[in-house]
Amino acid sequence: MHYYQFNIGDYRAATAHLSNNEDLAYRRLLDMYYDTENQIPLDTQWVAKRLRLDTKVVKVVLQDMFKLTETGWHHARCELIIDQYHAMAEKNRANGRLGGRKKNPVATDSQPIAKATINDKPITNNDKPIRIQAPNGVSIEVWDSFVAQRKASRAVITETVIKSIQREANKAGWTLEQALAECAARGWRGFKAEWVAEKQNLTKTGQMNQAVMSGLTRGLMGGGNNVKFIEN
Repeated sequence: MHYYQFNIGDYRAATAHLSNNEDLAYRRLLDMYYDTENQIPLDTQWVAKRLRLDTKVVKVVLQDMFKLTETGWHHARCELIIDQYHAMAEKNRANGRLGGRKKNPVATDSQPIAKATINDKPITNNDKPIRIQAPNGVSIEVWDSFVAQRKASRAVITETVIKSIQREANKAGWTLEQALAECAARGWRGFKAEWVAEKQNLTKTGQMNQAVMSGLTRGLMGGGNNVKFIEN
């Protein structure tokens, strides 16, 4: 999600004890949380580098404002907002398939029909998205691991979430199963092609080095005709 409501009063009250650098770090960590829809990774140095922040400052803010879990740094309010966002999006899509919300041309309703915001009443069980089946090409083992990870992170699973991961997997040259397996292994709520670009580059470099060494080995073992010496 690329948008979230910001309550100035609540934020000021919760961050009054932070220094200017810590306040900047906290805001950028929140942006990362909402943008990735995932907990802050445990690799603090990696996080600090991508947020252009000092690692020590990031550590202080994480320990103060977030909760450490086995899969990352958890933030309760961020999780609540993300879940509400997906639940509302799913509800809006369901309304769209039914022809949209009902109109009120003669103002017979006591309350105006309007789009709900995150400040409205809590989401009920009826608003929860229906669990979808394992997508084609994804094994039951990988799917069950992905579902378990989403459940542990208290994240919903919708068709939109899977389609988003599929698009990013295509950009990375990965299959959907590979992407879901990576999400389950790393505790990611989402998947971005750029997150695995470095891993792909390392793999390609290793393959190239292996190919070069293999060629040199074949040349040396191929006999005298394949080995040449440079004379002075």
